[in-house]
Amino acid sequence: MRTNDAQMLVLCALTEGPLHGYAINAAIEQVSGRRLGPGSLYGALARLEAKQLVKPLEGKGRQRPVCLTPAGRELLEREAHSMARLSGRVFESAVPDEVGYLDRLAATDLARSYN
Repeated sequence: MRTNDAQMLVLCALTEGPLHGYAINAAIEQVSGRRLGPGSLYGALARLEAKQLVKPLEGKGRQRPVCLTPAGRELLEREAHSMARLSGRVFESAVPDEVGYLDRLAATDLARSYN
């Protein structure tokens, strides 16, 4: 799964506990800044339920809350660890080495005039 994937967004929204469709979308919007369309949200919920990563709970009226299953929580944890390892490698490689930075700084006109 990817972080912008509707299924991953739904799983992340359910980490705090059971939610129904509107509440799931509100939680997704709070984190990502955008809402899922009804087809995307309910399609993701159907796929997650088929994979036994979420399960429906008894609801009132039209609200149909769902919660994470242990398998859903495990998948989310694996994805989070994978993303942490990836971001660690990406950002670690973007940090310049200290000696190279100081050499580039010393070559500037400002540094030469200071000396």
